[in-house]
Amino acid sequence: MFIILGYLIVFFSVFGSFVALGGSLGALYQPFELLLIGGAAAGAYFAASSGRSISLLIKAIGTAVKSSPYNKALYMELLSLLYALLNKARRDGMMAIESDIEDPKQSAIFTAYPTILRDNMLIEFICDYMRIMISGNMSAFEIESLMDQEIDSLHQERSIPADALHSVADALPAFGIVAAVLGVIKALASVDQPPAILADLISKAMVGTFLGILLAYGFVAPLAQVIDGRNNAAVKVLECIKVTLLANLNGYPPPLAVEFGRKVLFTAERPSFIELEEHVRQSRASANK
Repeated sequence: MFIILGYLIVFFSVFGSFVALGGSLGALYQPFELLLIGGAAAGAYFAASSGRSISLLIKAIGTAVKSSPYNKALYMELLSLLYALLNKARRDGMMAIESDIEDPKQSAIFTAYPTILRDNMLIEFICDYMRIMISGNMSAFEIESLMDQEIDSLHQERSIPADALHSVADALPAFGIVAAVLGVIKALASVDQPPAILADLISKAMVGTFLGILLAYGFVAPLAQVIDGRNNAAVKVLECIKVTLLANLNGYPPPLAVEFGRKVLFTAERPSFIELEEHVRQSRASANK
């Protein structure tokens, strides 16, 4: 939602100031300049992309305009879920949670946390590594190394749309210059025309440079930055799970393992110790009813 608000501020600040200074918006209405710049940028992007990267970009743009799902409420549910799983495993043995991780949608523990259950990425990450922990065939160091590789792969894949948009943002001013140069060439070819006509042609040529810079730094680059932020948030939630599970695997009890996970979160979304403790207590009370 903030990106839409930011776009509106950019739009009204730039064009509103232009009108307030006595400019005419009609002078900026150059659809073919926009087609030249936007089409060239889109063509360059498609030439350097694959079907997979395009689908990732469409998905990333769709999520960028929504509020981030990785907030304090989600982290409290996540840590409460991990506590419930680890506590059951500690109390009844690791095999006691096998049915929960094999079919999370039918598990009483997982269904108590619907926000987490709807996130396939989190469910797969938790279940895959708890399944490995149940097998008992890998050391904590080996599991940590595997987690790091998976998180790194996920981050690289999710960074493809943001990297592509950053490249497009870098290229847009250059395409604006291309449009301006073509406009100047057109103006010079009409050098025999009256000064008023030449001035009009040159002003239209300058619109190309203006549009390229505005699109790059006012619209495309901020969108890439938002997608980057969402990617970092997705990585952080996996790091929270990683630290919690590894702490438990190294012998720490569930309450302390969950505290390890809480500590790696960004301060803006990190629940306090008291908030998390109260949430876990309420979740346990609801589960025992």
